[in-house]
Amino acid sequence: QVQLAESGGGLVQPGGSLRLSCTASGRLASRNTLGWYREAPGKERELVAAITTAGTTNYANSVKGRFSVSRDNAKNTVSLQMNSLKPDDSAVYFCYYYSLYDSTDYWGQGTRVTVSS
Repeated sequence: QVQLAESGGGLVQPGGSLRLSCTASGRLASRNTLGWYREAPGKERELVAAITTAGTTNYANSVKGRFSVSRDNAKNTVSLQMNSLKPDDSAVYFCYYYSLYDSTDYWGQGTRVTVSS
């Protein structure tokens, strides 16, 4: 079992910044992916950004150049720095863990990001 605890999120004006953080605990595979998905009303959940234990990153095209994902393997944390936020970035953001050994995945409970003036 893996537990994911998210923090951050909230209300921000367009053009502003927010930082999301997530701490993973439990039995983590030594090779895994941590990342963030988001789900907006009426839309499917989509990948925002992810990073492997080796540091390989993957971003949605819509956030490239604005968002940055990072992790601390010693602390089992993943962060998402979101800059130049747009109203379209408004969604519930979910922390995500994926084991590269047995393909199991776990999700956080989600944190809401609202971009509005």
